[in-house]
Amino acid sequence: MKYLAPALLLWCLVSLSNAQCFFKPLPPGDQTHCQDDVDMTWHPLGSHWRNSKCMDCDCSSCCAAYYIPTQFPSDCVSVFDPTACEYIVHKKNDPSEICPIYSAVG
Repeated sequence: MKYLAPALLLWCLVSLSNAQCFFKPLPPGDQTHCQDDVDMTWHPLGSHWRNSKCMDCDCSSCCAAYYIPTQFPSDCVSVFDPTACEYIVHKKNDPSEICPIYSAVG
């Protein structure tokens, strides 16, 4: 019984985490900048940026800047727009008709 409360708490926290994030340790020392691992660009400590893979980053972590639709009508298709960093869900036979998204992850 004494393990039930911590187990329940951990189970709840899992649902709050974002699987599309990763953390990167900063090397020790007197750094003033860090490098984006994707674009190889340099950024001042404490800054935030979006890289070319649609990841919102700072010097210690990056997270996906978009949600991935997981449930939508079967006559629709999900297409990623890398310029807008978002998925567009539209009718398979008519890209101008946007479909509803019932659930998404990210």
